[in-house]
Order: sequence, then C-alpha cells, then structure tokens
Amino acid sequence: MFVFIDALGWKILNQHSFLDDVLKLKQPLNTVFGYSSTCDPTIITGLDPQEHGHFSFFYFDPENSPFWWARYLDVLPRSLTSRGRVRHWISKIAGKLLGYSGYFQLYNMPFSKLHYFNYSEKKDIYRRGGINSGAESVFVQLEAEGVPFHLSDWRQGEEQNLQSLSQAMSGPDKPTVAYLYLAAMDAVLHAHGTGAPQVAEKMRWYDEKLRRLLDEADKNYSEVRLFIFSDHGMTDVNSTLDLIPKVESLGYQFGRDYAAVYDSTMARFWFSNASAEADVRTLLESTPGGRLLSDRQLAAYRCLFPDRKYGHLFYLLDPGVLLCPSFMGEKPLAGMHGYDPLHQDSVASFSTNTEVDWPRDLKDLHGLIRSEARA
Repeated sequence: MFVFIDALGWKILNQHSFLDDVLKLKQPLNTVFGYSSTCDPTIITGLDPQEHGHFSFFYFDPENSPFWWARYLDVLPRSLTSRGRVRHWISKIAGKLLGYSGYFQLYNMPFSKLHYFNYSEKKDIYRRGGINSGAESVFVQLEAEGVPFHLSDWRQGEEQNLQSLSQAMSGPDKPTVAYLYLAAMDAVLHAHGTGAPQVAEKMRWYDEKLRRLLDEADKNYSEVRLFIFSDHGMTDVNSTLDLIPKVESLGYQFGRDYAAVYDSTMARFWFSNASAEADVRTLLESTPGGRLLSDRQLAAYRCLFPDRKYGHLFYLLDPGVLLCPSFMGEKPLAGMHGYDPLHQDSVASFSTNTEVDWPRDLKDLHGLIRSEARA
C-alpha cells in the first residue's frame, strides 16, 4: 500500500506524532526542483525532470498556443476574472473544450498574454501516453505485466479515495498493489503555514483514517506492507516580492522582445532581443530576495532541458519569499514550496512499516513500487 500525502515534508513529519507504533522507519526523501508538476512525473516514472519532460505548466510557444481565444476574455473586468472561483470554472470549461485529460488550471495567467504560451500537462500522467517524453508511468507498466493494482483518482477528494480503496480491498478482484492519493495537506499548509493548529488536526485525521484502512486491509490480506511518502515539503512565507513592474519598467515589449512566466517562487524568461536579456539579467542580479540560476545549477537540479523549453533564464526566490502578485495568484499565502530542493523545508518524507533501507530520492519510488509488485 503506497500512500501519497501531498506536501508532508520531513520537517513537518518530525513535528507530529503519526502512526508511531506502526511505522518502523521514518526518513527524509530528496525532492526535485519545481512544483508537483515536476515531482509527480518523477515519482511515477523514476526519471529526472529533464528526462521525463515535465517541469512547470506553462511555456513560451506562441506558434502552437491553444489559447488564442483568451485575448477576447481580457475585455472582462479584472475584478471578475481575477477571482479564484471564476478562474476555476473558466479552466474547467476550457480544459473540456480542449480535450485535456491531465490536471489543467489557468491560475492567474493574464488573458492578454496567454496566447503566447502552451500547456505541458495536456494528458493524464498516470495513464498511457501521459508522459511528455514518451516514457510510461509505473501503472501503465503494471497493467502491461498483468499486476492487479488500485490507483486513486487524483480528481476526487480524500474521503472518496479512501472509500474507493476500502471497497477494492474487500472486492472479488483484490489488488496486490494500491496507490492512495491524499492531496488536502498541501492546501492546508498553503492557507495556514506549517505551525498552524489546522496542520496538527490534519495529521490526526490522517492517523485515524489510515489506522482504520490498515485494519480493513489486515482482514483481507495475510501481509500488508505500508509505504507513506510525499513529493515535497512546505516553507512558511515571511515576505513578498513584486517583480513584474520592475521588469516592465525596462520598457521592452512582452511577446516581441521577451516573454516571462511568473510562478510563485521563480520567474522564467525567454528572449528574442539581446539587449532585453542583458538588461533583465542586470536587473535580477541587483534585486534582493532571489538569485539567478546558472546552467550548472540547473544541471545539478536535473532540470537543464536541452531545448530550453521552460525558460532561457531562471530567477529563483529565497526560501520564504513569495512572488506576489504573480501569474499564479494575487494574494499572499502562508506557506509555499518550489524553492531550492536542498533546503531543509523542501525535503520530502518517507515512512514504512517494514524493513527497507531505501528510497533516498523521489525517483527511487518507481523502483520500489516495481519491486513490491514482483514480491
């Protein structure tokens, strides 16, 4: 039983009692640079980001952008289109019309600029053909090998996924491998920060629900091997950086001289004008709150994409600094992830009720799932 708890980092895990009498091992798990859009494909393929082809959702690609229609929405008042609920429904309708099966969200991307960009997760990464590089997820591999498995629906809530697994374990076609998707902790941490009472409450909820699930599993299986892990941790936000007006004050034209995506913890740039690149680089080098990433650093992060698909220049914010407003949102959050993957707050976690001395990195989880499926 593989239990994925989004954002349950090593630091957070150590701050709470959690299945202490069940889990024989709790240890840190190295994460990768980026967000869940980078981490999750790494987990299910065992590949580095530059190998599986996933990083952030939006990338500069005006010739192939599917968002030509977005410019017409720019006439609507920002007081309306900047609302999260409005954006959610626009994203839901657009994703359906575009035929996307993967996770799709427009976030706070400006409608006036959206036609310059393409979207990286058009297909469900857990299903056949969902990985950009052509690699297949571990679940496609298990299906090809005839291994009975249960995979949670990432679109469903935690209660639904818990109930679905419970029913599968007691059904006629019992899985030998189960992957339970629990994503709500990420939202709790974004909203309240790592030290909030809501986090302790959520940890108690997970403890209770997983104990009940294990009791049910013990009734249906002679042995239950449990593995609990996350994709990344969470950092408390202590300041914000308003970077967009600083770049715009340089006077270069977006879409002609340069393009940029302002994610929550980084800004990514593409250039067609050497002067624009030089001036933006100079600006960023003198802007406190972050640092430019060299190719050497991106290679060390295993995110040096040969085609520079996700950016020519990366400006990564310091842990605890939030890019706000950004293309992801206009309001500050209490917690965020996507900083330096080596920072203590970024490190993911791994726990188990059995004797194993691995994995050490996110991509090792793929091999662990394959190994357990063969056992």
